[in-house]
Amino acid sequence: MTDSISAEQLRLLIERVERLEEEKKGLSDDIRDVYLDAKSTGFDIKTMRTIVRLRRMEKHHRDEAEMLLETYKQALGLS
Repeated sequence: MTDSISAEQLRLLIERVERLEEEKKGLSDDIRDVYLDAKSTGFDIKTMRTIVRLRRMEKHHRDEAEMLLETYKQALGLS
């Protein structure tokens, strides 16, 4: 009995992961479409991706990353 319950639980978990993977692909396609729309109206996709990444970060992590970037730029004479 335990084996059949475990097998059923495993099957349900695998099916759930498969559904989520399908949803993730759909969302990825939707995100790609938004970026393509933005590009077609003249926005820079690379910069938009950077902004999205920065907005996901907590402020103190973002400040630290920007400080390090500025330090590295100065060290390389890029500022």
